Amino acid sequence: MTHPLRLPGFRLLYVGRAVSTLGDAVVPTALAIAITQATGSSGALALVLGCTMVPRLLLLPLGGVVGDRFNPRTVALVTDLVRAAAQLAVGVELLGGEPRLATVAVAEAIGGTASAFAIPTATPLVAATVDGPQRMRANALLASTTNAARLGGPALAGLLVYSAGAGSAFVLDGVSFLVSAALLAKLTVRPTPAPRRALLADLTKGWTEVRSRDWYWTSLIAHAMWNGASAVLLTLGPLIATRELGGEGVWVAMTQAGAVGVLAGSLLAGRLRPRRPVLAANLGLALFALPLLALAGPLPAPVTVPVYGLAMAGVGYLNPVWQTVVQQEFPTHVLARVTSYDWLFSLAAAPLGYALAPAAADAWGAPAPLLVTAALVGVSCAGTALVPGVRRIGGTAVAEPDEAGAAATSAPSAKAAAGDS
Repeated sequence: MTHPLRLPGFRLLYVGRAVSTLGDAVVPTALAIAITQATGSSGALALVLGCTMVPRLLLLPLGGVVGDRFNPRTVALVTDLVRAAAQLAVGVELLGGEPRLATVAVAEAIGGTASAFAIPTATPLVAATVDGPQRMRANALLASTTNAARLGGPALAGLLVYSAGAGSAFVLDGVSFLVSAALLAKLTVRPTPAPRRALLADLTKGWTEVRSRDWYWTSLIAHAMWNGASAVLLTLGPLIATRELGGEGVWVAMTQAGAVGVLAGSLLAGRLRPRRPVLAANLGLALFALPLLALAGPLPAPVTVPVYGLAMAGVGYLNPVWQTVVQQEFPTHVLARVTSYDWLFSLAAAPLGYALAPAAADAWGAPAPLLVTAALVGVSCAGTALVPGVRRIGGTAVAEPDEAGAAATSAPSAKAAAGDS
């Protein structure tokens, strides 16, 4: 079987994504340090983060329509250039020594807007550059690289911030987007544009594709529950770890265990071939109930830390498997819209968790929201096993090349797709 990196188109896509992901991985840490140093206000940081998140959330469905109407390579290239300009502007502002919050917020809002159009192009681009039997390996490779970059991103950000200033991290991110755009410019993707309709009709068509597949929309609900539960854990976990489990070092150990777990899960996805990939991935996601229960106890750090790593391996496994099944089961001309609805569910659930967790903890104590979200994520993810489509989907999407012929005869023909959580 030909390795995906031997395919010229995927190789260009992979290198561009690897470079831009590494650039992006340094930004969260650098942004938090830069805004805190400049303003001394957590509210200012929340404002900047909101300027990035809100336009991304509101415009994702439109980004899906654009990704299906036009060549996804062109859309990705343009958005890379826009994000490069936005991050370079922030970098220059920070390196100037007296950053203006308004300038940073506007630049991040522009970057967030561009990302709403960039995110839905990821799945169609893989589908366009890699044939079906190789997509599982390609998606696992992209996921592993992304997770490795995120694992090393905070350390690289710290090095840049304390050696050259926080602005250098944004300059690096901007340059990484320019590199990605240059590689995309060399990529040839044959467009499969969707039939032109009115905007509302295009949005409705995308939603109809989602709604018509029980395995997809029920899994999206489960994935949204996971994102909300993750936000609750990230909100309450640091305080519990610091006050009751042994100090800040315990939380650092948990985050590192989680990063290692995600990487291990994505590597496992490239090797493991379950007969029912969506079911296996959703059951793996249900493991997130375990660290929520551990923190609600709380259980000792030697238990909580590895349990969190195990739970994050579940999401690391799900992402490439889910993307591969989507690419196999949905028509190419609706992939961007379908992906945009997936991301919309995921991004909308996280702020809800961030908002509700502190209020619930103040009213009833930290164990209450942790126990409730543990039940919700466990029941919703494991409960997808009751859905006929979840049990039925399998075979072709994750088959090895020598199995593809047999798998194609037994897999359901939904093409006549799930996105990254």
